[in-house]
Amino acid sequence: MRRRSFIQGVAGMCALGALLDNTAEGSEGKNVGVKWKIGCFNRPWGAWSYDVALEKMKEAGFHNTGIVGEHKGEAFIDPEATPEYIDTLKERMKAQGIKPILGRLSLRRDLPITEAVSQLERQIDNAKRLGLSYVLTYGSSDPTEYEAFYEKMHAASLYAAHKKVQVVFKPHGGCSADADDILRCIEKVNHPNFRLWYDAGNIIHYTGKDPVKEVERVAQFTSGFCAKDCAQLHGDVMLQFGTGKVDFAGVFGVLKQAGFKGHVMIECCAGKTVEEITANAKANRLFLENLFATL
Repeated sequence: MRRRSFIQGVAGMCALGALLDNTAEGSEGKNVGVKWKIGCFNRPWGAWSYDVALEKMKEAGFHNTGIVGEHKGEAFIDPEATPEYIDTLKERMKAQGIKPILGRLSLRRDLPITEAVSQLERQIDNAKRLGLSYVLTYGSSDPTEYEAFYEKMHAASLYAAHKKVQVVFKPHGGCSADADDILRCIEKVNHPNFRLWYDAGNIIHYTGKDPVKEVERVAQFTSGFCAKDCAQLHGDVMLQFGTGKVDFAGVFGVLKQAGFKGHVMIECCAGKTVEEITANAKANRLFLENLFATL
């Protein structure tokens, strides 16, 4: 069944490739060495309302966003989100000049596979309505659930391909902790619409391994990047880029050689107040822009 679905999915991927425009200019349209879009997740402003998060993303100079954090009163693309809510959310983003790129999938592990897949399909429908190009899963940390996770992601990837939305996952411990686990996920899910959003900071946080050596093995499967720094195994990730141990130049150099043309989304920064966080998010954006100018 999976082989047949894999073949069926290839045709859908041709159309999907046309949709995923990954070669536009940087966040302020500057002429950079590599023209990778730099966006920002909502996570840094999770203590405030989503409208504040959108306002501060705009203030920090971002035009693209991904939804991975939570805000009180927001369903985002969760199964219970109504079409009216999704349409209003889209207008709220548009009013700030922010384009949504990615949304996090909510995966119910306590449901039978058929019901869990049905919920994933509703979220993919919501993502499509919101105008997202990607939906993101964190994987599973329970080895007894790995096989069920692979099966659910195969079904979700097949469904999403027909909607011209790509299903992606990130290094997050468990079944997606390091390169071996990532490659196993890709093999087990076995669908061309299931790809990786690399997270160098999480490689250090969950495994303590070298993100450059790990990305060398998975770069060809990478269609996006979650940007964060980390100083040590299980260490803090709410850092300014360059203060931890992630070799950003080394990681992005490998991705460039592999032909990476994806979005780069800043996930974390330092700060306690909304003003500090906004200033530090901007500083992390400038860090990446300056780096990309040298690649």
